[in-house]
Amino acid sequence: MKELKSPLQEIWPETLLAKAARIKLVALDVDGIMSDGRIYFSAKGDELKGFNILDGLGLKQIMAAGITVAVVTGRSSPLTEKRMKDLGIPHLMQGREDKKTALQELVSTLDILPETIAYMGDDLPDLPAIRYAGLGVTVPNAYWLVKEHADYCTRVSGGNGAVRELCDLLLTAGGNLNSALTPYLEP
Repeated sequence: MKELKSPLQEIWPETLLAKAARIKLVALDVDGIMSDGRIYFSAKGDELKGFNILDGLGLKQIMAAGITVAVVTGRSSPLTEKRMKDLGIPHLMQGREDKKTALQELVSTLDILPETIAYMGDDLPDLPAIRYAGLGVTVPNAYWLVKEHADYCTRVSGGNGAVRELCDLLLTAGGNLNSALTPYLEP
């Protein structure tokens, strides 16, 4: 079987792929990254938010490839807790506006270096974490200052497969894209 390549591989510069190849931990914001940033409330006051299923499978693929995943979010939500539990994400840090400090705690706990972290966020509370991480990633609908400091801005917006795009980048850079996709092509 021929080697599979993401169509985006053509536009990913070698410097980006080199940074992505070092990643051991992916840390994600939720609202605006794993969701479209909108929060819906029912008439009873129940909170609702949507998660993209493409992102979920991508996260499972990078975890299978040996990359740890963490979620660092400023809000606390039972919906987020359930989704992360369903995905098997081992590190969930809710109610954390101090996202850089949260990353520093993960560096200590996991005994990794900051340059081995990819952080994906979209607004000002994410900016210190994006600047601290070895690979800062954002989305087209992010706040302009965040986009100025990120190493990479995905082609699709948050909640619409942006996390999956990051996952494909990491799988490609680590030489794991083919092994992640091949099982779906077997007869």
